[in-house]
Amino acid sequence: MFHPWHDVTPGEHLPTEFNALVEIPMGSSVKYELDKRTGLLRLDRVLYSAVYYPANYGFIPQTYAEDDDPLDVLVLCQEAVAPMTLVTARAIGLMTMLDTGKPDHKILAVAVGDPEFNSFHEADELPPHRLNMLRRFFQDYKMLEGKEVLVDKIEPAAKALPIIEDSLLRYSQHRRRGFH
Repeated sequence: MFHPWHDVTPGEHLPTEFNALVEIPMGSSVKYELDKRTGLLRLDRVLYSAVYYPANYGFIPQTYAEDDDPLDVLVLCQEAVAPMTLVTARAIGLMTMLDTGKPDHKILAVAVGDPEFNSFHEADELPPHRLNMLRRFFQDYKMLEGKEVLVDKIEPAAKALPIIEDSLLRYSQHRRRGFH
């Protein structure tokens, strides 16, 4: 059986440009998550708040982040992208949040194939309101679940690249030893 986390290449121009696998389309209030065992999408929950994902949300294949999941990526694109779609993306920034005591990095990226977004190379080139919306979503989306999430300011692309490289290396190490 083909597994989207293990069997899809992370890309050829790493760490700047990579494949992102979309789990949640922009505009959705449904939190899908990769079932790591089967490779299928699992309905994690419907968001408790009247909010929606402000970007296409997914992960970079063959990465293993500090939160024991594939590395998260927010792909800015003018359209909602269907779940399980591969998107060639370029890192433009990093947003880190503290969720249940662990750092939870989100790579901020643009879809290379989208002419409205592919000219951006740094997060601070985006309209400030767009960045505020991204941060605010992650500050608020778990509030009605009684969970607090702390979100750092959005960092430049140069801060995202070592996070991607570390997650690729961590994946390789765990793949050799086996995931638990």
